[in-house]
Amino acid sequence: MEKEEFRKYGYELIDWVADYLEEVEKYPVKSTVQPGEIKAKLPSSPPPHPEKMDMILEDFQKIILPGITHWQHPGWFAYFPSNSSPASILGELLSAGLGTQGMVWETSPSATELEEVVMDWLRQMIGLPEGYAGVIQDTASTATLCALLAAREKATGFKINEAGFEGVLRVYASREAHSSVDKGVKIAGFGKKNLVAIPVDEEFALIPGQLEKAIENDLKAGFRPACVVATVGTTSSGAVDPLKPIGEICQKFGLWLHVDAAYAGTAAILPEKHWALEGAEYADSLVFNPHKWMLTNFDCSAFFVKDPQVLTRTFEIHPEYLKTGVDAVVKNFRDWGIQLGRRFRALKLWFVLRSYGVEGIKKIIRRHIHLAELFHDELLQDKRFEILAPVYFSLVCFRLNDGRPEEELNHLNKQLLEAINSTGKIFLTHTTLNGKFTLRLVVGQRTTEERHVREALNIIKTRAEELLKKNI
Repeated sequence: MEKEEFRKYGYELIDWVADYLEEVEKYPVKSTVQPGEIKAKLPSSPPPHPEKMDMILEDFQKIILPGITHWQHPGWFAYFPSNSSPASILGELLSAGLGTQGMVWETSPSATELEEVVMDWLRQMIGLPEGYAGVIQDTASTATLCALLAAREKATGFKINEAGFEGVLRVYASREAHSSVDKGVKIAGFGKKNLVAIPVDEEFALIPGQLEKAIENDLKAGFRPACVVATVGTTSSGAVDPLKPIGEICQKFGLWLHVDAAYAGTAAILPEKHWALEGAEYADSLVFNPHKWMLTNFDCSAFFVKDPQVLTRTFEIHPEYLKTGVDAVVKNFRDWGIQLGRRFRALKLWFVLRSYGVEGIKKIIRRHIHLAELFHDELLQDKRFEILAPVYFSLVCFRLNDGRPEEELNHLNKQLLEAINSTGKIFLTHTTLNGKFTLRLVVGQRTTEERHVREALNIIKTRAEELLKKNI
């Protein structure tokens, strides 16, 4: 593609993206295509000859776009947000244009040093003590795996990297912890049976006394406790594990404490929500995702460690072809995680932080929390519904309950969720809390306004009324 052709289509696509961000509400929030429908419209073999960009863009509109679920839709209330912003998109565009591969400082000094700076900005914003160092990972799942691997090596004096496993190491997390912990213990070699699920209280938070008891029992049984994963803002209910008592237990027994604050960590920039990270100074590592709730498009996960030397000793490797003359005086982020190759993610984060400022981001987060509280309060006024978990941030867990037996209620709420999502106006997801099929509504999209939340309330109540009439 020649320069002028690139310029022509570049302008065209920027115009398309700008219109899309403005008009995304016109699309059904959840794709309505059937499994295999998109694939059936695509050729089974690659094109033998070059094709015109006009044809490619036309097929994007006709074939690809119908199969897109619109995460940036203001009616997106599903999972957790993966929000974006114009500033982030422009930063991503520049990163793609530069094509930087920032595996070591020398391959692009700006990529490394900008990452150091913006990560320290984030540390200050969420109130982590000085001394914690940050690195950008792709996702919280990767960050958690890095924490588990570092915990493994620290617990064994870095012997497993050299000689493999000897003995049994144990990892502890609440039964409400994210599935990435289960996956991480498998990949890291602990074995899933050595992930100990700790009971939770009535608010779905880990019970510290139960954690201490489990550790003591494992020590008596000859196991070696290695790591605790605490969660701030669980996926199912938004629960907050109490970090201070958990941290004190980890300190007492010499365990690595990893804090998964992937969703709710962003809220800690608000003084009124910083309580959720009280005790974070005990953490050996902590992760939160700017790509969830801080206007930075996927992927961008902020991973902090108290002692970077443990992390780098876990991951570093020094082949001759990667050595440079400045290795002793710079950070080479290739040694801070699993990947060798690294995208220039810090650039889009820098664009966001400078474009909005801390106060601008706080304003948006406060608005989302306010809208979730509005939804909660309005729904409570309808006696047919019940709230199933505390609302600490912007997640509301609820269900329809007209008094019928639990098994029937679960079926009824499954039907309600399908009916709600079939409208194409909003998209909700579900979980199970204490065996109860639970609907989740999360406010977190940049463009979501009060009218969208009120529309969600209207759709939910209308579909509920229709279902109850059918199921008398």
